[in-house]
Parts: sequence; structure tokens; C-alpha cells
Amino acid sequence: MGRIDDPDVRDLLEKPNHAVIATLGADGSAHNAVVWLNVEDGAVAVNSAVGRRWPTDLERDPRATLLVWELENPYRYVEIRGTSTATLEGADEHIDVLAKKYTGQDKFGGRQPGEERIKFVIAPERVRYVAP
Repeated sequence: MGRIDDPDVRDLLEKPNHAVIATLGADGSAHNAVVWLNVEDGAVAVNSAVGRRWPTDLERDPRATLLVWELENPYRYVEIRGTSTATLEGADEHIDVLAKKYTGQDKFGGRQPGEERIKFVIAPERVRYVAP
């Protein structure tokens, strides 16, 4: 089993590679969504708007799985399973950090009027790195 600070894992996480986050719905079904991420203090941070499906799932059940794949080679990937902690504090600034990483823009351009951002920090409990 890998670690989030392993060089190959860090390489995938620090580049603008996309991830799929998997959460559990209230009925027990899986829900998947594409997300941006970054690494903060040995954990993975993701961001969304309050009220969307996957953030609502995580507020009810904090377990999450992230699958991050390399843009040029999707068979090189890392799976991270862990427990999330939600916060509204710093969530607006965090989405701008992610926008810079993924789009090169200083500000996230997808904000909707009246939208409240929420940030989840996922503490890794299992890290599995795969490379062909």
C-alpha cells in the first residue's frame, strides 16, 4: 500500500490531473463526480458548492474515495480512500487556488450568484498507486 507522500503519488496529485470522487447516497448507492484537488498537510482537499449531491453525501457520511489518473496515461493512477472533514472557512479562497492549478486563472469563473462554497479535506486511510 502506498502513501500520499510517495514521490509517484505526489507527482500525480500535484499536476492538474482530474479526479473522480465517489460518495455514498442516502440509499446506499454510489455517486461519482469529476473534481479538482490539491494536497494540504498530508491530506487531499476538494471543493464544491453547498447543496450539490456529493457534498451533501459527504456531510451525511464522510467516507470518500478519490481516483486520480494521469492525463497522458489513464492506466497510471492513484486511489485514495479516507474520511472527509467539511468546512466553509477558506472555501472561497480554496476554489481560487484550484482554478489557478487547473485553468491558470486567478479566480474561479464558474461561481453562481448566491453560491456558498464548501471545502472537504480527506484524510487518507488507504492509498493504492498503480502504474503500468
